[in-house]
Amino acid sequence: MTGKIPLAMLERYVLGRVGVRDERVVVGPSVGEDAAVIRLNEDYLVVHADPITEAVYRIGWLAVHIASNDVAVRGARPRWITSVIMLPEGFGEEVLDEITRDMDEAAQELGAMIVGGHTEETPRLDRPMVVCTVMGLARRYVSTAGARPGDLVVLVGEAGLEGTAIIASDFPHLLRKRGVGEDVIRSALGLYREISVVEQALRLAELGATSMHDPTEGGLLGGLVEVALASGTEIEVWEDRIPLRRETRMFAEALNIDPLRLISSGALVATLPPGLADKLGSLGKNYAVIGRVKEKERGLVVIHRKDGRVEKLDQPPIDEITRIWEEAGSET
Repeated sequence: MTGKIPLAMLERYVLGRVGVRDERVVVGPSVGEDAAVIRLNEDYLVVHADPITEAVYRIGWLAVHIASNDVAVRGARPRWITSVIMLPEGFGEEVLDEITRDMDEAAQELGAMIVGGHTEETPRLDRPMVVCTVMGLARRYVSTAGARPGDLVVLVGEAGLEGTAIIASDFPHLLRKRGVGEDVIRSALGLYREISVVEQALRLAELGATSMHDPTEGGLLGGLVEVALASGTEIEVWEDRIPLRRETRMFAEALNIDPLRLISSGALVATLPPGLADKLGSLGKNYAVIGRVKEKERGLVVIHRKDGRVEKLDQPPIDEITRIWEEAGSET
C-alpha cells in the first residue's frame, strides 16, 4: 500500500491521538481539512505540513508552493516556513544546492520567510524528499467542512496539472516509449510554473466561498471526496465540464490513466452560493462550474462520466502517479 492510508485506518490510529486538547484549536486533525486553525486573540494561525514524495524535479520549489496552497485555502496568506530535507546516502552537493535555491525562490515569490528546519543524509532513501510546514494569519478562515446543499462546485485551473508536470519530468522515457513527442513533454514541464493557487484562494475567501480544498494526492476526485466527507454532503459533478490541458489528455491516453485521479496541485476546488458565480472573473485564472452540492449526511461523490457511466465514490482513490512509479519500476 502506498500513498494516503485508508480513511478507516486514519480514523482508528491517527485522528484521535492528539495529546492534550487545546480549546484554542478550532480546526484540528480531521478528514479533508487542509490545515489546522488556532485562535490567537483577533487572528487565526493557520498551519499545514506537506511532504513531496512523488516528484524529483524542482522538489524544493514544489514543497514550498504546495504547502502554501493548503494555508491559502483557509484564507490566510503564507508567511513563515520550516523545512525538513532528507537526502539519499552519498548525495552530491549540487542536489542540496538546487533544492534550497528553489525553496528560496518559491518563498520570495510568496513573500514568505523560511524560519528553520532540519537537513540530513538519510539511510535507505532512493531519492530526495522535502517536507515543508507553512504558517499564516487570517481574520476569517474557510474550512473544507463548510460546503452546503445548493452551493455550486467550482474548479479553478485544470485537473491533473501537477501530475502532468511530474510525469514529464520524472518519466520522459516512458512517454517516449508510448509515442509522446518531445514538444509535448517540454510543454508539460512548463506547467510547474502554474502550481500556485495562493492568490486565487485568497480572492475566493474574500468573495465568501463556503469551502475550499487543494486537490493533491488522489487528484480532483480525491479532493472532491474529501470535501464531501468533511462537509457531510453529496457532491454531483459532470466529467465533460472538467477542464484538462492538452498535455494531460495526451499523457492520460498514452499511459492509460484517469486524469481525474492524477495529483492536481495547481487546481483549486471551491463551493460557493450561486449568487457569487458572476464574480469569478476576478480570479485571474481559468475556472469552470463543474457540479453542485446536494443532500447532507452523505459523504459521497457522484460523477457522470462522458460515456454515460455514473461512478460513486466514498473513499479517496489511489493516485495514478503511484501506479506509474510501479509500472516504471517493473519495466527497468
